[in-house]
Amino acid sequence: MIRPFHIDVPEETLDRIRTRIAEYPWHEMPEDGGWAYGTNLDYMKEICAYWLDEYDWRVHEAAINRFSHFIAPVDGIDLHFIHEKGSGPAALPLIISHGWPGTIVEFLDIVEPLAHPERFGGNVEDAFDVIAPSLPGFGFSGRPPRPMGPRKMASLFNTLMTEELGYERYLAQGGDWGGAISSWLGLEHDSACRAIHINILTMRHPDGPQGPEEEAWAADFEQEQLSENGYRTQQATKPQTLSYAMMDSPVGVAAWIIEKFNSWSDTDGDNIESVYTKDMLLTNIMIYLVTRTFNTASWIYYGRREEGGRILSSDGSRVEVPTAAALFPAELLSWPPRSYVERIYNVAQWTEMPRGGHFAMLEEPELLMNDIREFARTLRASGQV
Repeated sequence: MIRPFHIDVPEETLDRIRTRIAEYPWHEMPEDGGWAYGTNLDYMKEICAYWLDEYDWRVHEAAINRFSHFIAPVDGIDLHFIHEKGSGPAALPLIISHGWPGTIVEFLDIVEPLAHPERFGGNVEDAFDVIAPSLPGFGFSGRPPRPMGPRKMASLFNTLMTEELGYERYLAQGGDWGGAISSWLGLEHDSACRAIHINILTMRHPDGPQGPEEEAWAADFEQEQLSENGYRTQQATKPQTLSYAMMDSPVGVAAWIIEKFNSWSDTDGDNIESVYTKDMLLTNIMIYLVTRTFNTASWIYYGRREEGGRILSSDGSRVEVPTAAALFPAELLSWPPRSYVERIYNVAQWTEMPRGGHFAMLEEPELLMNDIREFARTLRASGQV
């Protein structure tokens, strides 16, 4: 049975986090450091001082709680989700999925405009019923008993949408792991998931790249990922070993996550605050800390490896529901040529964005929302939803 949920973190939890930050034994970094070796030491000291002296979790907790939160037991896992019913009589159900190292914090600036566009100068005809879950093992959702990958998560989310919430048809959107989850929804649950919108391409075709343009992309992609694969390999093979350090260190969790927000975003050089405020960064980090889910959130990498890795369909079947691809130029996982994508998806909309990176919901919410709305309009006009 679905039940309401309200976030109320115990004060002793916040005190414990503050104590661990205050007692952190700062160490050295190479003199020519910057961000080249990982998260910059000077920035970590700066943001931790702010964390202790100025950051107020309660302000952000209240902001998150302004939405309606629920817990639904699905296949033995308590799924947490925001459910904002859209304006007007024809709001389209839309499930949006985050990834790692993201949380529901990514959704906070887009839920209301998507559900109630008329409040922001838009048209009520563009409204969505927005369902925004925490992935299993992340944030306020329950943890699976062992690692679970995006394919299984897609099955849980389809059950949430159809059996728990009663939607016969819906759309799915996602970046990072949400892109993979949305892809599996479109492939294996297309009787209810009628279209998907993705701002990342994580999936691969079993036949690999074809032709010079695709082969050049594949070679460049492998080169690009050489300095980014460390965290991914660790979390996909030995996540438990990493957990012993991270579960006892708020500073460690912050450094691990901040590095990704710096290197995966469309920043001005290494100025991470050209895109994010300290409060945005810390609130996302705090979700991992107050729920003690850094460990279980990392399991999705192991789960994906067990599910078969990046290959969407070993027989070459593609996602046949209409698919919108939103390409942000600073995306960590560079997009292949459209010819490759069209062997995996029925591409109905292809948008090359002028700016933005991996965390599109936070970096460029207006660009992302406008693209989702435009896609939905074409689906409505063609009678596909």
